[in-house]
Amino acid sequence: MRILVAMSGGVDSSVAAAQLIAEGHDIAGAYMKNWINEDNITGNCPWQQDIQDARSVAEHLGIDFHVVNMMQEYRERVVHYLLEGYQNGVTPNPDVMCNREMKFGVFLDYALNNGFDAVATGHYARVRVNEDETKDVLRGIDPNKNQTYFLALLNQHQASRAIFPIGHLLKSDLRKAALDLGLPNAKKKDSQGICFIGEIKMSDFLSNYVPDNPGDIVNLEGEVIGKHRGLHLYTLGQRKGIGVPSNVYKEAFVVVGKKIKENELIVGFDSKETPHLYAKRCSISGLSFVNRIPEFDENIYAQPRYRTPSVPAKIKIESFEDGRAELLFDEPQRALTPGQVCALYQDEVLIGGGFFESIDYS
Repeated sequence: MRILVAMSGGVDSSVAAAQLIAEGHDIAGAYMKNWINEDNITGNCPWQQDIQDARSVAEHLGIDFHVVNMMQEYRERVVHYLLEGYQNGVTPNPDVMCNREMKFGVFLDYALNNGFDAVATGHYARVRVNEDETKDVLRGIDPNKNQTYFLALLNQHQASRAIFPIGHLLKSDLRKAALDLGLPNAKKKDSQGICFIGEIKMSDFLSNYVPDNPGDIVNLEGEVIGKHRGLHLYTLGQRKGIGVPSNVYKEAFVVVGKKIKENELIVGFDSKETPHLYAKRCSISGLSFVNRIPEFDENIYAQPRYRTPSVPAKIKIESFEDGRAELLFDEPQRALTPGQVCALYQDEVLIGGGFFESIDYS
């Protein structure tokens, strides 16, 4: 196959490229130039170093290397989505959107238009070809690095053109492989930043685009106990950085709600008995399925956020045409957050995902 590898400058995508060469594929590498911190936002946005690292790996491997400028599309499809979500009082997920709209959207189109058969990335995920020639996305082998959650909004067209060469590896084995291959970035640390924006706090990024809108922090009884800087800077379930000294009350506060019209941030104590913190039922919208659509009332597994395990749930889809479904979890889940992505699984197979729309606390 002729494959274009999305090379970020990190070790994962670098080993992915090396794996494909070892398998005999005709490959080239490309850096997705999505963001260069042109607005002078505080924080580290090392795009120039990343390009240099990716190019050095490509030269070491003896493959062609390109820089693909997708800055305009990134602003339109990811940054605008991010800012609009926070302004509307929900918590968006730019990393999931970046995969759907950029890596397996604009970048995939670029690859296909330039004669490539598929796009490869350094995600810890796997692809399985079924008897009917459709493809499923499976969890990566490394339980601590499985990244299929971030692929939850891919469709079959995207999955059928996706290759994940390192999904069968543990991170420790991948690091060893990078050293054995003599890759120039073998010891480079993993990036912890926002997708292609860099290592910057979300609050610092938002401060450049969304003005502060101070208001009251209230408890569940409606009593004013503090002031917030703007509802967009807080998310449901948040415990740190609220601005109310929990030690005065001898219990930790947690964000349990937002009143948009009143511009009030609602907090309660972090307990399973606290209203509006744990819920078993919710609705999700913007549904996308990698391959098959689950049956009505099917038992599946749902993963409410990246760093939480998937848990048993039942999905109720009245009609896929409206892109909505109801989820009923076997056990109450903490801080289900409107705007965040819920990934859906059947055992190790990623079924798809959608956005939390409304939470039922009854």
